Amino acid sequence: MTGHAEWGKIPPDHDERQFLEGAHDRRSELLRAVRIFVEYVRGFRALHFVGPCVTVFGSARFPADHPYYQLAREVGRQVSRAGFAVMTGGGPGIMEAANRGAREAGGRSVGCNIRLPKEQRPNAFLDRWVEFRYFFVRKVMLAKYSYAFVVMPGGFGTLDELFEVATLIQTGKIRDFPVVLMGTEFWQPLIAFLHDTLVAAGTVAEDDLARLMLTDSPEEAVAAIRDAATRRFGLQYGVRPKRRRWLFE
Repeated sequence: MTGHAEWGKIPPDHDERQFLEGAHDRRSELLRAVRIFVEYVRGFRALHFVGPCVTVFGSARFPADHPYYQLAREVGRQVSRAGFAVMTGGGPGIMEAANRGAREAGGRSVGCNIRLPKEQRPNAFLDRWVEFRYFFVRKVMLAKYSYAFVVMPGGFGTLDELFEVATLIQTGKIRDFPVVLMGTEFWQPLIAFLHDTLVAAGTVAEDDLARLMLTDSPEEAVAAIRDAATRRFGLQYGVRPKRRRWLFE
């Protein structure tokens, strides 16, 4: 488990910004490729034994007394009681609420943080967490270990995560895992835009939009997630990968 001392601090030398600024000399590009590879391996090792997860996306900016925070907290409880680990970005707001609900229900609570110059701090309800330098590595981890995705109200980052997952499902890069939008009042305008503009223009199929489940009920969401995981994807509770001594696990 990574220590908390560096959580939320901007990476030295703005390395990831330089990485996205175009071509650099071959030596520095090779070194970055190695660093990215190491970051992937570190994430795989940290998260290999967390068990089947449900990832909860949402804003870091909602305080503990906000209704969406309370909704996410109940989502975490219900997901945990269904036998899944709850995975989030590990920070405050919706992420904290979902992790908190999982902890309160006696379940497993996991966080995948991205290093930022502000806003991100570890919440107090994590059993396991790991920190990443690159957004794309972090998004792989949040998708790789999940049987479903619950998308709470949020901003640019949440929308990015929602459409990343939707695109992966649409293109067959991952299986047709449930994608649940929690908060009908918040998400209904987006669904209307997708239907009235994108589907009408033929840029998105009606079937693509039908994959998004819209609800205000954590119980309804978790029932759909549990059914998909066990009936459609053959998840068997209690089956966990074995640790290997020669891999220092």
